[in-house]
Amino acid sequence: MVASFLLIHGAWHGGWCFDRLVPRLEALGHAVAAPTLPGIGGTELELAGTSLDRWGAFIVEQARALPGPVILVGHSRAGIAISMAAERDPDAFAALVYLTAFLVPPGQSMFDVRESFPRDPTFESGLSEAARGAALAISRDAAIATFYGDCAPSDQDWAASHLVPEPIGPMVVPLALTEGRYGSVPRHYIECTLDRAIPIAQQRAMQQAQPCASATTLESAHSPFLSMPERLADMLHSIVERI
Repeated sequence: MVASFLLIHGAWHGGWCFDRLVPRLEALGHAVAAPTLPGIGGTELELAGTSLDRWGAFIVEQARALPGPVILVGHSRAGIAISMAAERDPDAFAALVYLTAFLVPPGQSMFDVRESFPRDPTFESGLSEAARGAALAISRDAAIATFYGDCAPSDQDWAASHLVPEPIGPMVVPLALTEGRYGSVPRHYIECTLDRAIPIAQQRAMQQAQPCASATTLESAHSPFLSMPERLADMLHSIVERI
């Protein structure tokens, strides 16, 4: 069976981060789209105007342009974006995949969940305000240590050079999710045991709070689409067999 994969990037990243994953999924016969979310890499005004609702609507638009069934994959911060897209239009998606992503319960924000676990000091020290307080920037060294620990040095440099300020607005909004809409779309989780951005204990606590249809494990840091794209593609392909 083949499907369409809609890949949604995490904070500070863009669709470019999936450049190695896309051709591997396509080689397995799937259609793939990896857009950059609205506002990312934009002006101060665009960053300040970025909203979780806008991201949800954008993702639904992208999904409706793909041949079904559509499997929506969210990495890291994109967990909140794919949840909101499913709430907006659950019929647009055959499954949601949280790739070491924030699986946030209804009524809570990503920041609420993030603050419930100890935060990595290297990561925290690398953050700074941008766009007059509407966004956060991350330093090269903090990004490499937190996101790309198991990647080749050339890949670390390449990825870190592409990072842009991340809008704060979507991360502080409580998620208005309902069981009848968001909850009707099967959820799958791919956990990464070496992740420093979202430690494995937090990944598993989120899954315990919101059980998923399947959970699979990669011995990877935060960015398996760079460090092990073949293995990740195979894992995503195996989810197609379950829908």
